Amino acid sequence: MKKDPVDNGVPKDERRIVILEAALDCFLKFGYAKTSLDDIAKQARLSRPLIYLKYKNKEEIFKAVFDCLVGSGYETAQAVMASKGDRKKKLMGVYEALLLALWDRVMGHPMSKEFYDSCSNLFPEIGETYDRIVLKHVTALLEDKQLAEIFFMAVIGMQADMPTTEVLRQRIQVLVDRLAR
Repeated sequence: MKKDPVDNGVPKDERRIVILEAALDCFLKFGYAKTSLDDIAKQARLSRPLIYLKYKNKEEIFKAVFDCLVGSGYETAQAVMASKGDRKKKLMGVYEALLLALWDRVMGHPMSKEFYDSCSNLFPEIGETYDRIVLKHVTALLEDKQLAEIFFMAVIGMQADMPTTEVLRQRIQVLVDRLAR
């Protein structure tokens, strides 16, 4: 079994996670524009040069945070799709994995809305990949492309007022109950 390379006794993958978690916390507290690499280093309890060993600048860190957040639910959603169960349960499970877990992690912080908007504006390719994956799952479950698109767009609309995770979950559940038969 191959061991992870280490930096000063800390496995490289762990260091990456520490940096990304610290950066997310800073971006949610201060916003993208006001977060500095010094803020991230301090939150991660690492030196700034160690951060530069992993990422060349703040934009690269922000992109990695966004990519990690969005991508974190892909495997779970695949498992939901492969599992036994009815369509409604699977549809809700896909949204739990791909939206609600992320929403729960990001919303409720001082700069949540700014973070949400910045992600979409700075890295549209990540958002487009995410949208394509969600829509693929919804289409497979509803077995109707047009209905899936309406469902998908309705969920986007439900996010507009930045509700709590529980309120968003309830809204999606109403849609699931009405449209997934």
